[in-house]
Amino acid sequence: MERPHQAEKGRAFRALHAGEPFVIPNPWDAGSARALEALGFNALASTSSGFAFTLGRRDGQPTLDDVAAHVTALADATTLPISVDMENGYGREPEAAARAVQRVAEAGAVGGSIEDWDAKEGLYDPVFAVERVAAAVEAAQNLLFPFTLTARAENHIRGNPDLGDTIARLQAYEAAGADVVYAPGLRTLDEVRAVCEAASQPVNVLARPDFTMAELAEAGAQRVSVGGALTWTAVQAFASAAEAIRDRGDFSGLAAAPPLDEWF
Repeated sequence: MERPHQAEKGRAFRALHAGEPFVIPNPWDAGSARALEALGFNALASTSSGFAFTLGRRDGQPTLDDVAAHVTALADATTLPISVDMENGYGREPEAAARAVQRVAEAGAVGGSIEDWDAKEGLYDPVFAVERVAAAVEAAQNLLFPFTLTARAENHIRGNPDLGDTIARLQAYEAAGADVVYAPGLRTLDEVRAVCEAASQPVNVLARPDFTMAELAEAGAQRVSVGGALTWTAVQAFASAAEAIRDRGDFSGLAAAPPLDEWF
């Protein structure tokens, strides 16, 4: 298959954010990326937790080198634009966020997200968090192709579900130049609507089983991702079948092979 140039992918990804609301699913490896492209999705986002699982690690343990190699594998496997979960940039300082953007771009990505939290410090001070976003934005703008930078406010998945603070952070990240804003962990459509109404840039929303795409679009979401959920759906099916084999000698959970000839 002919592979579009990275600049073409970057432009196509930007254009998605100006069109109809869309789903950006999260593959965990090259095979799942190929399958999602074959299933008709228009862009992909990596998942830090799902990728860590493929290495036998927990979320937060892979290095920037690991992630760059993963991005190359995804980019080699698919023609779709790829956005990368860059976690906190693999370092506290703003320079780390900038370096993460440069590395994933070199590896083939045309977008990525930066968090305002790390395991040691917790949620960053808002002023410092803005400095980190600004450094990532500058690195993205210095690339030779469009790179869509997403800034994440981690409050709602880090024990601080303060919607007012989340909105203030996202607005500050927009002012620093973020192309997309994202607050994972919003639990109600009212929360989603409040964030989308307060934002001037496109909003990414993390899907939940009790949300539908139509509801999220009505609430103002432009982009909807699933995080590690597709990974865990696949892993749970695998584990359930394996447990039935272990406990009962029951092979009924072994399903027919997917249509790999169509996907690959």
